[in-house]
Amino acid sequence: MRYYSSFNLILLLLSSLVLIFLIAPLIGMFLHTSTTGLIETIKERDVQESIWLTVWVSFSTTFIFAIISVPFAWLLARKDFPLKNLVQGVIDLPVVLPHTAAGIAILGFISRDGFLGKVASSAGISFVNNPAGIALAMAFVSLPFLINAARDGFMSVPEKLEKAALNLGAGRLRVFMTISLPLAWRSIISGFVMMFARGMSEFGAVVIVAYHPMVAPVLIYDRFSSFGLNYARPAAVIFIIVALVAFTGLRLLSNRKKVTYSESDYADS
Repeated sequence: MRYYSSFNLILLLLSSLVLIFLIAPLIGMFLHTSTTGLIETIKERDVQESIWLTVWVSFSTTFIFAIISVPFAWLLARKDFPLKNLVQGVIDLPVVLPHTAAGIAILGFISRDGFLGKVASSAGISFVNNPAGIALAMAFVSLPFLINAARDGFMSVPEKLEKAALNLGAGRLRVFMTISLPLAWRSIISGFVMMFARGMSEFGAVVIVAYHPMVAPVLIYDRFSSFGLNYARPAAVIFIIVALVAFTGLRLLSNRKKVTYSESDYADS
């Protein structure tokens, strides 16, 4: 009994240290930010435009890439094909790349000398210093989170359910939409939230592709490098609050979706 009690105390101590390490810097930042400075920063148009740009570009990027990536995740979960391990390694590569290197890779792809840049230039479009370029930089570093989460979600769906539906005459698209996708929805939403969060917080790749217009992480860095910690801190606090609200909203949406699917499943049965 004493052994288990000591073990629990050790777990509690270690967990507390981890939580303190994660929470203390954030609490310190909030405590050192005056209400007056926070209100004045909120009123600044540059801050408002920067945060809005960050949120809508990250969300739009996540939504668009989710449409094309979720079926790909199902393919990774259900099919074996040559060089599959290599493909999965390529998917994970942006996670381990230095983000400045990722930015350079994206810049080389979308600049006028790159493949996509040449095509866009012929149509009068430039991705550099443009929200579209920011979106591509965000997607490059954050897409693995969505693909891997969705793949794991599809792998957790019993394959016999899909085969049973196929044997009963349902088409593959119908099986995907009515069985695979609803049962993997929770993992997909988790991946969606992680990709959205990663895109919002990206700095290294974005700053190389587009210093202007400034997303929130670039704005915070610009204020810190130009005017110091006290000037950058209120903008950082505002961005943290906005991110917390956005993530909470997405989590609530995922919970509602989960309940809706479970009710319809019972009704159909």
